[in-house]
Amino acid sequence: MLKKIFTIFVLNFTTMKDMNYTGGLYVKNGRLINDRMDGQTGIARVASMKRAVDNDKKINMIAEGIQLAEDKKGFNQLEY
Repeated sequence: MLKKIFTIFVLNFTTMKDMNYTGGLYVKNGRLINDRMDGQTGIARVASMKRAVDNDKKINMIAEGIQLAEDKKGFNQLEY
C-alpha cells in the first residue's frame, strides 16, 4: 500500500515538473530558472573561438619577445 502511494507521488511529481518546464524555463522554489542554451549560433561560436586563438597567438609572440630580450641582456653581461 505504501509503495503504491509512493509511486503515485513520484509520478505526480515528475508530471508536475514536466509541466513547469517549458522552453528551457522552469519554476523552482517559486523562482523562474533559465536553463536555456546560450543564444550563439554556430558561426558566432566559431568566430569567438578564432578571436581567442588570434589573441593567444599575439600574447605568445609578446611573451617570446620579452624572453628573447631578457636572454640577450643576460648574454651581453657575460665576460669572456
